[in-house]
Amino acid sequence: MHKDKFVFAQFISFLDRNKLNYIVRKYDGDKYVKYLTCWSQLLALMFGQLSNRESLRDLIVALDAHHSKCYHLGMGKNVSKSSLARANQDRNYHIFEEYACYLVNEARQKRATDIFKLGGKRLRFRFNYNRLVSCRLLVGKVS
Repeated sequence: MHKDKFVFAQFISFLDRNKLNYIVRKYDGDKYVKYLTCWSQLLALMFGQLSNRESLRDLIVALDAHHSKCYHLGMGKNVSKSSLARANQDRNYHIFEEYACYLVNEARQKRATDIFKLGGKRLRFRFNYNRLVSCRLLVGKVS
């Protein structure tokens, strides 16, 4: 029997949920929400991105395949396609944009303290500049 955390659950343990909750309260992101919170939406979208899913339908099929493990992955209950599509359409994108800028800023600060050194070579991270246009204004020039 598997007793350790899943890799995805270990990955999301590095995320600052309190900061996301602060941003969600700032934009009233979870107002009138019963089931699919911003945190669940973020985790579902991150799972899709990290597992290289190309569409919402593909993501839901992958999540359904791991239905029994969703709680252990940190998502809680499984997400339906209609709920995720509605949340993507209606929820304020500034929540995730500000949180992404926060994460980029944290990564840049950790990079400045040489935490990402392997054998004397520095790891280089590439960001999609089209998605991080507003982050450049907040954290400076992204290298």
